[in-house]
Amino acid sequence: MSIKAKQNKRDPEAMLPLTPAVFHIMLALAEGESHGYSLMAQVEALTAGQLQLGPGTLYRSIQRMLVDELIEEVTDLRGAVAVDERRRNYRLTRFGRQVAQAEARRLELLVEAATARGLLSKKTVKAAGRR
Repeated sequence: MSIKAKQNKRDPEAMLPLTPAVFHIMLALAEGESHGYSLMAQVEALTAGQLQLGPGTLYRSIQRMLVDELIEEVTDLRGAVAVDERRRNYRLTRFGRQVAQAEARRLELLVEAATARGLLSKKTVKAAGRR
């Protein structure tokens, strides 16, 4: 476990800010468990192609997230269709969901500040929320 996570294991705020790759992976996992290739595709879809995670970035991020106990590997695949036994599925932990929520709130405050300062219009923010 990283020093940061050990010192503040139950304080989601202490894990912030997250890297874009980690936050996007968490967004994808917020809907349910997934495997690596699917996560890459979901992140690309979430960002309308603006962020494409390569395998190196994805798996380094996953390793860090496992160490920090933000995600866990799914070992009980009773309901899943086994396409490839080597495929590893991941899901958010309860702590991981709390960290993702804290990061979303942090980013929401930044969007509000940008809107208040005329960097974004309310119309732009609404349109981005419908993606």
